[in-house]
Amino acid sequence: MDIIVLRPDATDEALRHLLKKLESKGLSAHVSKGTERTIVGVIGDTSRVTEEEEDAIRVMTGVENVMRILKPYKLASREFKAEGTLIDVKGRVIGDKKIQVIAGPCAIENKTLIMNIAEKVKDAGASFIRGGAFKPRTSPYSFQGLGEEGLQYLADARERTGLPVVTELMDPRDIEIMVKYADIIQIGARNMQNFMMLEELGKMQKPILLKRGLSATIEETLSAAEYVLKGGNREVILCERGIRTFETYTRNTLDLAAVAALKMLTHLPVIADPSHATGRRDLIVPMARAAITAGADGVMVEVHPDPEHARCDGPQSLTPTGFSELMDGLVPLVALEGKHLGVG
Repeated sequence: MDIIVLRPDATDEALRHLLKKLESKGLSAHVSKGTERTIVGVIGDTSRVTEEEEDAIRVMTGVENVMRILKPYKLASREFKAEGTLIDVKGRVIGDKKIQVIAGPCAIENKTLIMNIAEKVKDAGASFIRGGAFKPRTSPYSFQGLGEEGLQYLADARERTGLPVVTELMDPRDIEIMVKYADIIQIGARNMQNFMMLEELGKMQKPILLKRGLSATIEETLSAAEYVLKGGNREVILCERGIRTFETYTRNTLDLAAVAALKMLTHLPVIADPSHATGRRDLIVPMARAAITAGADGVMVEVHPDPEHARCDGPQSLTPTGFSELMDGLVPLVALEGKHLGVG
């Protein structure tokens, strides 16, 4: 007993009675009210519910159906919510008929740079500005970011351009400060299975951009999202950013099949990051186009005015001119998909 479907004519009183019944069995619930049906996702160890107890719930007033889900994720599944989730971030809707583009440098190096890039990507049609203030680097001697100073520069860029901010959280201890500055909190590949962090993020109402881990399966990715959803935060965006394979020509391997599969398996929005997936500037444009054709709701791209001297990820960063060319090329492609680029 993992999902309970209510009848179209079920009353609020019937729903309250059902929730009390579940609570009496040590279970909690997420209620999703659709256009035609109300779906109750049961949270907790439902294996302890006997067949007799399940049958008793099945015949309660207002209940249409009771279903078991064998998947390790429930709230993220299409069974729980058939229609796609739309996430509105300051008027930018992710998951709708609009393809949203997140762009900016890998790391915030200084205020002048982030201001310059924010203005350039906005002029080209980007919907969000991204940049790392806390940088997860393989080597402890590499540039680690500017910390809160960098977050303040991002906030200044948002003030000037109106672009909402996407930035990465590295440490659960920084959640409070991150909430202060970020419009979308990004969880990087290395932290996808940092379950304590995900549980904390589930307690707040702030959109979470969850990147697929370097070697994570599709099921593991959805299970990670489930940790956030289970806590009550329903605004999760999944990001395919490439997985580690035997191939060495590219930094990672962009799993386009995962984009299409996720769109079938989950109601959550899905975007792609061709910059981290390929690690090559010359592959970003074709892979961004391919991801959108596969069904992605948006793309995340790294942009730097001087990639050769970038403090991190220069080889996978487009110049502002290159980004503008990417955006111009996406317009007819997106139209063919029955969508359009847009900030609204």
